[in-house]
Amino acid sequence: MTHPALLRLLLLMSPSFPVGGFAYSSGLEQAVAERLLVDADGLEDWLRAIIERGPVWNDAVLMAQAHKLVAAGDAINELVVFAEALAGSKERLMEQQNLGAAFIEAVRASGLGLPATLCDGLAYPIAVGTIAAGQELDRGSTLTAYLHGVTSNQIQCAIRLGVLGQNAGVALLAKLEQTILQTAEAASNSTLDDLGSSAIMAEIMNMRHETLHSRIFRT
Repeated sequence: MTHPALLRLLLLMSPSFPVGGFAYSSGLEQAVAERLLVDADGLEDWLRAIIERGPVWNDAVLMAQAHKLVAAGDAINELVVFAEALAGSKERLMEQQNLGAAFIEAVRASGLGLPATLCDGLAYPIAVGTIAAGQELDRGSTLTAYLHGVTSNQIQCAIRLGVLGQNAGVALLAKLEQTILQTAEAASNSTLDDLGSSAIMAEIMNMRHETLHSRIFRT
């Protein structure tokens, strides 16, 4: 990847890019409330599960497919509808679409070009894959950056919820490096046939979060 392309990718995946991911926990807050996550070891197991065989894996597959379609000049409309059908709860769908809309709006405000294949209602990973392909950014590098960002956001959520401290959070992010790299490589070469989640508890926590009485996060 050239230096300009790397800078463009760092811009799109920067924590300062105004997407608003800090407002969403993807069900993690519910898991903490139910005492399923109480320490760094439990959080590590949780993150490995959702990255390798849970909703984050599915997001990575969707992103890779969006990147391939846009790079080939094909429409992504059917993929957008498919992503909606995969959302396991109302809040999961809201999170994905809100982040996707915010990402596209931030890209538009930045002056970067938007691909002609762009359409409404894009889930966040599809929006990222679409924009990255339009910017001719490498698919594998984009997936790695995306997965790193999602993992980092989950750890930050856990820190805010008192599961672990800042230093332990950084250590855990470093510990998950190989998981992120291997998942990015697998997703880069995936097809829609590779979609599937067995992280059932993570999906249930996302559903139950809607009824959590007092909460910090929107999901």
